[in-house]
Amino acid sequence: MTTQITDNEIKLQGLNALVESLGEVQAERFISLMLRQSFDYTQWQKKLWIDKSIEEISTMAMEHRGKSDKSVLTP
Repeated sequence: MTTQITDNEIKLQGLNALVESLGEVQAERFISLMLRQSFDYTQWQKKLWIDKSIEEISTMAMEHRGKSDKSVLTP
């Protein structure tokens, strides 16, 4: 069974992921870029891993999760 999380929890987890992946300055820059332009997440997502198989994406996700088991920010 999947546990529902609040919109605020999703925002916090997303911000944590950005900061952990890019660092604070680049995460802010990324957010600024997304707010500045028209952005269709679904279309972006379709093109993001076009050259990767499901297995490769899964492996990358598992490796990333192993590196990021700690929180960057706390609520």
